[in-house]
Amino acid sequence: MSNEQLTQTIKAFGDAWNRHDIDALMAFMHKDCVFETVAGPDACGARHQGQEAVRKAFEAAWLTIPDAQWLNAKCWGHEDQGVLESTFTGTAADGSRIEANMVDLLVFRDGKIVLKNAFRKNRPHLPAKA
Repeated sequence: MSNEQLTQTIKAFGDAWNRHDIDALMAFMHKDCVFETVAGPDACGARHQGQEAVRKAFEAAWLTIPDAQWLNAKCWGHEDQGVLESTFTGTAADGSRIEANMVDLLVFRDGKIVLKNAFRKNRPHLPAKA
């Protein structure tokens, strides 16, 4: 896959997140995929391994924050690695708003994402809209 094709794949992956389209997201993921979350008990956040575990972790993002969006995407790729930079937005269960820059570091194998390692700024939630 050329660097341009890789970049377009990363953009399409980000678009699937904004559509909340789990089937499209999983079509981008390698059969041996790993997702490392922005938070969790380990140095890597929390690690989810395999298609089933990754699918559940991806779906949990929309269950926790139903209006989640990843805006202002900037994507690039080189060889077997890529970056998806965005601004994460959404509403927490208590009504407070989340708006923080984030980045996904992606590793590809056989044209699919084998590792999605997510990082997000640790910004306090904003007050609920009046």
